[in-house]
Amino acid sequence: MKKIEILKRLYKDYTKKYLNKIILSSIFSIIVAGSTSAIAWLLDPAIKKIFLEKDQSLLLLIPLLIILAFSAKGISLYVAKVLMIHVGEEVKKKLQFDMLTSLINADTQFIDQKHSGKFISNLTYDVQHITNLLSTAILNFVKDSLTLIGLLVVMFVQNWKLAMISLIMIPLASFAARTLGKRMGKAATQAQEKSGFFTTYLVELFKNHKIAKIFQKENFEINRADTHLVELMEKSKKISTLLVRMSPIMEVLTGIMIAILIYYSGKLIVNNEIAVNNFFSFLAAMMLAYQPVRSLSTLNMVVSQGISAASRILPIVDTVNTIKNVKNAKKLEISEGTISFKDIFFSYGESETEVLKGINLEFKGGKMTALVGHSGSGKSTILNLIPRFYQISKGDIKIDNQGINDVTIQSLREKISLVSQETTLFDDTILNNIKYANENATNEEIFEVAKLSNAHEFIEKLPNKYETIIGENGLRLSGGEKQRISIARAMIKKSPIILLDEATSSLDSETEAKIQEALNTLTKNKTTIVIAHRLSTVLNSNNIYLVDSGKIIEHGNHEDLLAKSKLYKNFYEKQIRK
Repeated sequence: MKKIEILKRLYKDYTKKYLNKIILSSIFSIIVAGSTSAIAWLLDPAIKKIFLEKDQSLLLLIPLLIILAFSAKGISLYVAKVLMIHVGEEVKKKLQFDMLTSLINADTQFIDQKHSGKFISNLTYDVQHITNLLSTAILNFVKDSLTLIGLLVVMFVQNWKLAMISLIMIPLASFAARTLGKRMGKAATQAQEKSGFFTTYLVELFKNHKIAKIFQKENFEINRADTHLVELMEKSKKISTLLVRMSPIMEVLTGIMIAILIYYSGKLIVNNEIAVNNFFSFLAAMMLAYQPVRSLSTLNMVVSQGISAASRILPIVDTVNTIKNVKNAKKLEISEGTISFKDIFFSYGESETEVLKGINLEFKGGKMTALVGHSGSGKSTILNLIPRFYQISKGDIKIDNQGINDVTIQSLREKISLVSQETTLFDDTILNNIKYANENATNEEIFEVAKLSNAHEFIEKLPNKYETIIGENGLRLSGGEKQRISIARAMIKKSPIILLDEATSSLDSETEAKIQEALNTLTKNKTTIVIAHRLSTVLNSNNIYLVDSGKIIEHGNHEDLLAKSKLYKNFYEKQIRK
């Protein structure tokens, strides 16, 4: 996306609706420009009438006008800045909202392709640069451009020859700014990448802090943190250095210009081509012009940073999901709840090896079906295709003879509940975690499912019971307790299809028994698909599919598979010997 296209897009989607505030801010900027110019112009009559002609009639008026000019400038500048601050924060909120909306609705595969830390960096670091572009840069451009024009008018009024000489400074400053701006854009991109890497590192560090401690990797992580911080520091130093580099350039240019003007104006005064009062007024206007010229010269850098950030954020906002409703999609209607896979092929990327290769199977409605096989055989992938977390490459999946691609995603997913090994809970109360699946559930219904999932007993022993905050991903609870809350959450949804992905793994036998009891209640008369590492949990399944290398090798009940499948028998015997 080209720079001009990015700017057009940002205006259309993010600043156009605040045009009234921007215009109002511009009006106050005109007052700022007029007041600044008036300050320089007032030095002419002040010096001429009061100091040279010793006219006492203006002794009170001119100081009052100067106070009025400074007051008008200060108040107008304050109002203009406040208006643009409001615009900036509104734009920031809209950008973050659009990006989060896109990420929340994004395909699972899109989210999997990028670390969450990178998205966090986009939401904070990049958004701030765009906010600066759309608020600070706009205000400075309008205010400083008008101020510079007003001061140039004063300078030309006082002496056009000196004004023409001073104009040389503007293109020189612009050239320096353009050169630094290009380097700034490149440095800003590199800084964002480093910021993303650092945020990624922090997310993983806090998530895995116990691993770091148990393997005594504190010093290793400290060194790694130092490496990230050094890289961030170097990039920040580079950007800050580039930003302040305009200051000495402008000082040198201004110094040279004043020296030239004093030399040339001295000749003009001797030749009576300019009066002392005109010169001082001109000099004041030129000195006041230093700030807007300097500001405008660094504007290119702010714009480069903002455009660079926008080029990273807008593609996320514009992400087009591959998993979406087809035209005239119908609502899924469940009668029996039978799920069938026909010639299903799937790979996680176009260039990646196929994970599923011609899968054909059927999950009977109201019955429990198990998927068994080595890790990486494709069991979880089969499960994840049913709610359309991923899009199949080829084939068809039907529920009661309705293709899942032909029904609305909402109606499909509202019929499915998922309980997995990696229990995901929110840093909220137990009540709200269970209620997450059904916001209309009453407290009585929540208490009921908690009892059915064998969670009520331990919840009642907690300090605040159902109002207990459980911490990030339920860290204040045991694995079994988290799993029972997850089951209660699935129960409150009252879905006819239940997906269980290693829901009882890594638990002690007593806890597993409680959870198995809860699962039996959850899955009663429901279409249930279970993946289990322990074959003891699937022995009573109506049908068991043996998955190996993305293919269905055998299927049948436990006794059938023991008799006809060496692979299944090997699984079973290994677990018996444990």
